[in-house]
Amino acid sequence: MELRQLRYFLAVSRLGSVTRAAEQCHIAQPAISVAIRNLEEELGVQLFERYHKRISLTPAGAVLLRRGEDILNRVDSAIKEMEDFADLRRGVIRVGITPMLGAVIFPYVLSKFRADHPALELIVVEEGALTIESLLEQGELDVALMFVPETPPELAVSPILRSEIHVCMSPDNPLSERERIAFPKLKDEPFILFKENFLSRRLVLQECARHQMTPNIVFSSNQIATIISLIERGVGIGFLLEHLAQGKPRIKALRLARPLYLEAGLVWNKSRYLSQSAQAFIDAIRSYPLKGDMA
Repeated sequence: MELRQLRYFLAVSRLGSVTRAAEQCHIAQPAISVAIRNLEEELGVQLFERYHKRISLTPAGAVLLRRGEDILNRVDSAIKEMEDFADLRRGVIRVGITPMLGAVIFPYVLSKFRADHPALELIVVEEGALTIESLLEQGELDVALMFVPETPPELAVSPILRSEIHVCMSPDNPLSERERIAFPKLKDEPFILFKENFLSRRLVLQECARHQMTPNIVFSSNQIATIISLIERGVGIGFLLEHLAQGKPRIKALRLARPLYLEAGLVWNKSRYLSQSAQAFIDAIRSYPLKGDMA
């Protein structure tokens, strides 16, 4: 069995199409078909059921898919480890970060890390926590600064920060006179939320379900600036970390009577090789004081 054959097999398995796998692998479709057929002949089993133009894995194919993913993960990790030894001074770190953490702590983290490690390059991907979790599982990111959902067992988590979610609204809203507010009092308010791949949205909707509320969601976005602007203009209420509303005279942030918290952490994939550069990033962030004033 060749690694090339295994990569083609995994591509077809994931995409459910030889044509799409050929496009992804940048190779002619007949070459993929021949490689899969040769692999089946070598192993002595049928890997795919073929129905006209549709294909699906056989039981043997499902086993090879699971084993093949593990094999290629190990191969890719070995290659990355050898690259580390080839040049210990060189390093590119692919870092995922959620927008709210990006606004609250990442400028501080980035400036401090760049000062401490000027030779290392950071490639930053800003997405919701659920998307970042998926990218970590797929090996598209080395490490993430994110709010932590219930993480799969292959992901390692090092807690760094616990933040309270506040209800944010225009000072013109009659509810803004309060200091704390019970969640059911928000049932008639228009909600401005982050999009579906954000953990904060999931927490808010879970709280709505707990109180048997159907939220009136008037707008969803993955852009903090957009959400803050709409809140300031009185379009609706939002749910943000307290730090994001500080210093904004057109926003009043209220604490919930039953607080909601987001747990932030450093997250990486335990099943993949962690480069020395990524480990340096993790060690550095752990050493930084991330509570209090980070300006």
